Amino acid sequence: GFEMFAQNMEKDAAPRFKEWFNELAPEEAKLPLDWKRLDNHPLQKMLVIRVLRPDRMTITMASWIRSVLPNGRDYIDCDGSSSFFEVLTSSYEDSSAVTPIFFILSPGADPVQEVEKLGKRLVQLQINVNYHNVAMGQGQDVVAMAKLEMGHKEGHWVMLQNIHLMPRWCGTLEKKLDNYAVEGSHPGLRLFLSADPSPGIPIGILERSLKLTNEPPQGLTANLRRAFAFFNKEEFDERDAKVKAIVFGLCHFHAVMLERKKFGPLGYNMMYPFSLGDLRDSASVLYNYLENAQSVKIPWADLRYIFGEVMYG
Repeated sequence: GFEMFAQNMEKDAAPRFKEWFNELAPEEAKLPLDWKRLDNHPLQKMLVIRVLRPDRMTITMASWIRSVLPNGRDYIDCDGSSSFFEVLTSSYEDSSAVTPIFFILSPGADPVQEVEKLGKRLVQLQINVNYHNVAMGQGQDVVAMAKLEMGHKEGHWVMLQNIHLMPRWCGTLEKKLDNYAVEGSHPGLRLFLSADPSPGIPIGILERSLKLTNEPPQGLTANLRRAFAFFNKEEFDERDAKVKAIVFGLCHFHAVMLERKKFGPLGYNMMYPFSLGDLRDSASVLYNYLENAQSVKIPWADLRYIFGEVMYG
C-alpha cells in the first residue's frame, strides 16, 4: 500500500523526492527509499507517475504495453517505421467503393502526391480520364458532385480536398454516399477525402471512412525511423555514400526539431510545425547542390547554412 508514501515524500526524504520529480524521464529513475521496489511493480509505479508527473503518463503507459503485453511493440509502434506511402498502400487494400479513405490533414502534409503515385502503380492513373481531383471552395460543390457521379458509374478515382471548407455541403455529400451504397457503385470507384480537424464533418462520413493522418510519433527514435522511412529504399541505395550519410544526418536533425517542440517557442520566435515537407525539400536541395558542385570536397559550411538557417531556421 501507499500509506507511508505521503509522509516519506513530505518529511523523511523530501530533497530526494524532489530530485526524482525533476528527472527528465522519471519513469526510468528509481524512487527514493524503499519505494524503489516499485520498479518490480510497474503498474503501481504508474500510479505514482500519474499523480506526480502526469506529463510522462503517455510515455510510461506505452513503455508498459511494450514490455507486458504479447507483441506489445506492435500495438505501440504500429506503422512508426513505415512511410506514408506504405501506410496508404496498406489502407487501400481495406478500402472499397463504399469505404472512402479520409486524410486528416496535419501541417505540411500533402496526401495528393501519394494518392497519385499509388494510382499510377495500381490502375494506370490519368488525370481527368480515370482520376478527378477537386479542391473544394466556393462553386466547387457542383464540380465535385459531377466528378463523383462519373466515378460512381465508371469506376474512377475521385479526390476531394479540404472538404472542411464547405461544412453545409458535407451533409449533402453524406446523403449522396448513402444513396451510392444502396444503389451499388462501380467496384473500381475509390473516393479520397481530405480535411483539417473540424466539427463540421458529419459523423456518418467519418464512420464509413478509413481515417489516416501523418502526425509525427512520440520520441526521438520513433521520429528518426519515420523520417528515414520517408525515403524510397531503391532510390536511397543508388545514392553516393557521402549523400547517404548526409541524408541520415538530416533525418536525425529533423527528428530533433520535431521532438524539441515540447519546449514550445523557446529558441524560436514562434512554435513552428516542422513536417516531412521540410525534410523532403532539404533532401532535394542536397541532391541538387552536390550534383552541381564542382569540388569533390563536401561544402559543409554551405550545407549547414542552407539547412540550419534557411530550411529550418
